[in-house]
Amino acid sequence: MNKIILQFLVLGICIAIGQALQCYKCKIGAWGMCITTKTHCAAGEQCFSGAGTAVAGVMDIIQKGCLAKVECNKITDKGALNIANATLYTITKTCCDTDLCNGAPGLPGTSGLSLALATVTALLMAQILV
Repeated sequence: MNKIILQFLVLGICIAIGQALQCYKCKIGAWGMCITTKTHCAAGEQCFSGAGTAVAGVMDIIQKGCLAKVECNKITDKGALNIANATLYTITKTCCDTDLCNGAPGLPGTSGLSLALATVTALLMAQILV
C-alpha cells in the first residue's frame, strides 16, 4: 500500500514540474541584445518582457524572465544609490501566460538593412549566374 501512495506522490510531482510555465530569462540587455536562457516560473508567476531606457534615456534596455502576476504591466523606476532624485533606468514589464511567450531576441545586428543587403546581393548573384 505504501508503494502505491509513493508512486502517486512521485507521479504528482512529475506532473506539477511538467506543467510549470517555461520562459526566456535575461537579467539585462542593451541595444536589442540579451543573452537568454530558459527557466521555469513558480506558482503565481508569468513570463514577462521588459523594455525601457537607462542613463537619462540614452540607452535602450531589455529584460526577460518570470514575474509575480501582481507586478505585471507596471512601470518600474530604479534609482541610483546615494544620488537623490536620480533614476538609473525605467522599464515597463509586460506579461504573458504561455510557454516561451516572452520571445527570444533575434540575432544581434539583424535588421531591415541587413535583410535588404542580403536581398540585393542575391539578386546581383542571380544576374551574374544567368
